[in-house]
Amino acid sequence: MSIGSEFKEFIARGNVIDLAVGVIIGGAFGKIVSSLVDQVIMPPIGLVTGGIDFAQMKIVLKAADPAAKRTEVAIQYGAFLNTVIQFVIIGIVIFLLVKAINNLRRQEAAAPAATPPAPTKTEALLEDIRDAIRSRS
Repeated sequence: MSIGSEFKEFIARGNVIDLAVGVIIGGAFGKIVSSLVDQVIMPPIGLVTGGIDFAQMKIVLKAADPAAKRTEVAIQYGAFLNTVIQFVIIGIVIFLLVKAINNLRRQEAAAPAATPPAPTKTEALLEDIRDAIRSRS
């Protein structure tokens, strides 16, 4: 088996396609959560805390020096707080999705098995004929 055909077989598996779709949707979901945190959740929190923009909060270790063309060296803990909040939101959403899926699976497992449909008139007649032939033998 050549490498090309092995690769085609690998890519054609459903799991790889599902993973690719999951990664793409996950990336888009991450952008939505980032927007939610940065543009919806953090502004009211900043307002309550006196107009503090968490994304700009930092501890400057070494100030920028434009004459020496050195950039600022800082610990940006505000951006870290935003990232932690995003992580918590993503965790809660994933937990709720998994919980909903598990509930659906439990309901499907608890549902009684579907009863087979009643035979049609033709099927019932054929069964009667079969039984009559068996009784003659």
